[in-house]
Parts: sequence; C-alpha cells; structure tokens
Amino acid sequence: MASKPNAHLNTIQPCDWSIAQLPGLSDQDQSKLLTCGITTTGQLLQKANNPASKQELAKQLQIHIQHVNKWVALANLARIPSVGCQYCGLLLHAGICSATQLSEIPVHRLHQQILRLQVATMQRRDLCPSVEQVQQWIQQARQFS
Repeated sequence: MASKPNAHLNTIQPCDWSIAQLPGLSDQDQSKLLTCGITTTGQLLQKANNPASKQELAKQLQIHIQHVNKWVALANLARIPSVGCQYCGLLLHAGICSATQLSEIPVHRLHQQILRLQVATMQRRDLCPSVEQVQQWIQQARQFS
C-alpha cells in the first residue's frame, strides 16, 4: 500500500528580506522605516496590512501614501521565493501588484508583458525571464494568494 505524500513537504515558505534589499528604497526611506522598527519586508507587511494601517504608516513617516503602497506591493511580491527582491520590481512595472494578481494571470500573457517592458525600456530581449521561470512565479504565487 502506497503512502500519501505529506502535503507540508510541498509547501513553500514565504521569504522575509531585509528592507535594504527591496528595490527603489532610498537610504533616507530605509532610515525612516528603521525608526518605526521596520527592518524586514515581513515586518512591513505586518505593519501595513490594511488601508488604515498604510495611511497611519505614511503619516508616521511623513511621506505620501503612494510610497507605502508601492513598498507593500513590492514586499508582497518579494515573499514569493522564486520572485524575491530580484524580480518584484520587474513584476510591479509589468502591472502585477500582488501575489493574488500574479496567481491569476496566464503564463504566456505575463511573459509577453515582461518581454514588451524589457524591449521598451532597455531594448534588451535577452534580459527577459524564461517562460518556465514566469510559470514558477505563478505556481508559487498560488500558494500565497
């Protein structure tokens, strides 16, 4: 009799990165977050987990709410292991703002969006992640959405 594979063995753990690794944060932004006790992407997601808490954090940091929303979106995408801090900015620029949104987009459509973005901004097709890599992002995102 074959035993059932353990479901928890296939579970992917979310990544928690140093806030310094999140793309697009200036040293000044990092310092402001540190004064609020936020040193990791996980802490940022906990501290700004709803619209009211995002607004409160923006007020505390004396910055526009758009910055907090962007950082939270990046941190949300970065917790997917295959995306991490390396690709969360690329996904955000391609119009993907959350793990849920990533989990629902067709692989080839997202790949084409990223390819168009790479060609338009850097005139480089060779920097585009492979279809297989994009598929891995989407598969892992389904576990976090």
